[in-house]
Amino acid sequence: MKKLLSGLIAVSLMGVSIPAEAAMSGDVIKLGVLTDFSSVYADNSGQSSMEAVKMAVEEFGGNINGVPIEIVSADFQNKADVSMTIARRWIDQEKVDVIIDAPNSAIAIAMASLARDTDRVYLSGAVSSDITGKGCTPNSVQFAPDTYSFAAVAVRPLVERGLKNWFALTVDYALGHSMERDAAAIATANGAQLSGAIRFPFNTADFSSFLLQAGSSGADTLAFATGGLDLQNAVRQAVEFGLNDQMKLVGLSVELLDAYKIGTKVLGGLYLTEAWYWDQNGETRAFAETFMKARGKMPSRVQVATYSMTRHYLEAVKALGSDESGAAVVAKMKELPVNDVYAKNGSVREDGRLIKEMYLAQVKTPEESKGEWDLYKIVTTVPGDVAFRPASESECPLLK
Repeated sequence: MKKLLSGLIAVSLMGVSIPAEAAMSGDVIKLGVLTDFSSVYADNSGQSSMEAVKMAVEEFGGNINGVPIEIVSADFQNKADVSMTIARRWIDQEKVDVIIDAPNSAIAIAMASLARDTDRVYLSGAVSSDITGKGCTPNSVQFAPDTYSFAAVAVRPLVERGLKNWFALTVDYALGHSMERDAAAIATANGAQLSGAIRFPFNTADFSSFLLQAGSSGADTLAFATGGLDLQNAVRQAVEFGLNDQMKLVGLSVELLDAYKIGTKVLGGLYLTEAWYWDQNGETRAFAETFMKARGKMPSRVQVATYSMTRHYLEAVKALGSDESGAAVVAKMKELPVNDVYAKNGSVREDGRLIKEMYLAQVKTPEESKGEWDLYKIVTTVPGDVAFRPASESECPLLK
C-alpha cells in the first residue's frame, strides 16, 4: 500500500509540474516579426522592430520555464498578398505562435482575422482605430496609439487654444481615412470644423498641387493625416511654401525619426500627438541608451510599443503556462496590468486596446533644442480614458 501510495503521489506531482513546459506548442515559443525592411515604413519598423522584440525576449533570458523563445522575421513588402502568404506559411508549416508588427492598417485587419481563425495571436504595429473597433478579435491587441487617439490628443487641446478651422492632407488608404474621419468627428464635437480635406496617393513625391489647395482653403490649421516618407515630404514642402506662416501645422502621426530627419529648423513649432518620449525620466533614458547602442538612434513610440506588447505577451504566456490557445493568452494579457517603460498602470481593454496616458507635444525650435535628439517638449498630458475612443462609442462586438 505504501508503494502504491508513493507511486500515486509521484504521478500526481508530475501532473502538476509538467504542464508549464508541455503546454508550449511545439516545445518552442515562436515569434514571427512581419515587418517593413524595404518600403516606406522601414525607418520606423524593420530592423528597429526586430531590436524591440529582441529586447523583450532578452528580459526573459530567452526562455519561459525552460522552453526556448525563437524569433523569425520576414519583409511584408507592404503588400497584402505577400503578407498573407507569409503569415499562413508561418502558422500552418512553421508553427509560429504570434505575429508581430505588420505596420499597414489594411493588412493589420486581415492579420487580426487570420489570428482569430487559427487561434494564434496578432500584436498589431498598425494604427487604424478599426483594428480594435469593427475589426477587433479575441486574438489581437494594439499597443501603439491609434487614429482616434492621434486626433483626440491633438485636436481637442488645440481647439481649446482657439484653432477652429481645420484642413486635412490625407494619404489615400485606410490609415489616412481613419485619421481624417476621427479628426473631423472630434473637431465637430468640440466646436470646431474640418472645413476641407484632400487625399493624395500613397508614396507621393510632389505635394505642390495639394498644398496650394490647402493654403487657399482659409483654414487656420493644416493637419497631416499620414506618416513615414509621405509625412516627411509633405511637411518639408509645406514649410517651403510658407504655409507655416499662415497656418498652424499639426502632425497627427509624427514619429521621432521623422522629426529627427526633417530637423527643428523646419519643424520647430509643429504640434504632434505622442505616446512616449525618450527624455521623460531616468527609466526612459536608460531604455533609450540601450536601444541607441544597438541601432544608432533613439527609439520612437512605435519601437517601444512593440517592445511592450511583446513583453506583455510573454508575461501572459508565463502566467498561463501555455501558448497553445491564442485567445487564452490574449485573455490573460487583458487580466494583467501593463507596467513597463512604455506604460504605467496601463490596461488592455476587452477590445484589445491598450489604455494609457498620451501627450500633446511640440517640436522644439533650434534655439530651444540642446542636443541632436532633444526634439520635443510635452505641452500637456491626456489621460487614457480621454485619449482613446470610449467603449460606449466602439463598433467592437466584444464590447457589446
